[in-house]
Amino acid sequence: MAQPVVRTPEVKVALSTASVYPESTATAFEIAGRLGYDGVEVMVWTDPVSQDIESLRRLSDYHGVPILAVHAPCLLITQRVWSTNPWTKLQRARAAAEKLGASAVVVHPPFRWQRNYARDFVDGIWRMADETDVRFAVENMYPWRYRDREMLAYAPDWDVTNDDYRHFTVDLSHTATARSDALDMIGRMGDRLAHVHLADGSGSGKDEHLVPGRGSQPCAELLERLTTSGFDGHVVVEVNTRRAMSGAEREADLAEALAFTRQHLATASRMPGAPRTPGTPRP
Repeated sequence: MAQPVVRTPEVKVALSTASVYPESTATAFEIAGRLGYDGVEVMVWTDPVSQDIESLRRLSDYHGVPILAVHAPCLLITQRVWSTNPWTKLQRARAAAEKLGASAVVVHPPFRWQRNYARDFVDGIWRMADETDVRFAVENMYPWRYRDREMLAYAPDWDVTNDDYRHFTVDLSHTATARSDALDMIGRMGDRLAHVHLADGSGSGKDEHLVPGRGSQPCAELLERLTTSGFDGHVVVEVNTRRAMSGAEREADLAEALAFTRQHLATASRMPGAPRTPGTPRP
């Protein structure tokens, strides 16, 4: 007999629309609804639907999948999406989040060649955070590596805990690429950790975004720690399925990632001494 799916209502599990690339934003909503994700994080990129608030609202309503976060267009391939001015991008991301009911905007630190933006980034993020209830959660990145050479591509720093932000996003594929200690990083983030990008990595020079459990990162330990630490943000599955040979294989990977996430969130909630979910019987 199939075992019932264990849900932990305190922490919602969302699917990043980037997880279905090169499929469309619309496909991500469809898959998230079919697999039972609690919501989606919209990666704003070159897909016109990802940039259009009304299109996103219709998709959310049609599939019954809320939009929990908006990822601002700050990748190399999105330098011209929503303007070439990075502050305009963040203003539009905030407006989208407010209109769509999302609680967080995910943003990367600037590239080093964006000198003016980088110079004012920390103070600017604080100013924007003071203007809204939406959390601007700044995401850890990594050094770029080629063979035995390392390039520091982000400013003020790829390790965002070296600067003062109100909220953070931790990405475990990025900790793998940076070869940094993920649990130590979330310890430094403390109660300012507001958002999690769950993926795995092997510690290679590539940003792999593996299905959690297929790499070397402490994905299970991090999830278990969230449940007992008072974390009140969202966990977003952000994995790379570009090598999937079919839609069925892609969905199997995303279903596996969801099951892994819920299993380890639930494991911590059942640990002796862990806070009991309201409405559940005592052992």
